[in-house]
Amino acid sequence: MFKNLVKELKEFILKGNVLDMAIGIIIGAAFGKVVDSFVKDIIMPPIGLLLGKVDFSNLYLQIYPHNIHYSTFEAAKNAGAVTINYGIFFNNVISFLIVGCSVFLMIKSINALKNKMQKEKLEQNVISQKECPYCFTQIPIKAVKCPNCTSELKK
Repeated sequence: MFKNLVKELKEFILKGNVLDMAIGIIIGAAFGKVVDSFVKDIIMPPIGLLLGKVDFSNLYLQIYPHNIHYSTFEAAKNAGAVTINYGIFFNNVISFLIVGCSVFLMIKSINALKNKMQKEKLEQNVISQKECPYCFTQIPIKAVKCPNCTSELKK
């Protein structure tokens, strides 16, 4: 019974869709890290500079304790303060928007390529085929005899 279960699991894992999905998840995770670094290290520093040298990862609202203020988010976190981290949230929203736009552009490009390939294939089929005047089926353009109704065709 266990061998049969392992065999079924192996067949399931080796199916194309599962492997494609696993590869997509791995690439997506790596892409997410790249985009996260792009937002934190390239986009947000100039925006913070333009807005008065603000480090968005240090923007937070301290809820507890009330009588102590920490100079950085890291200090508040290490002290165990309860905070609402709206700066980190803002960074994550920008990361999400970049990933969303990237995926949209990628899918749009893939769909345009698919449409172009389908159009070329359709044009190629139209050029390489003709209609039999007797049975009205599509046949190769060079055919001298219809393979469907066996009629002799005029050149």
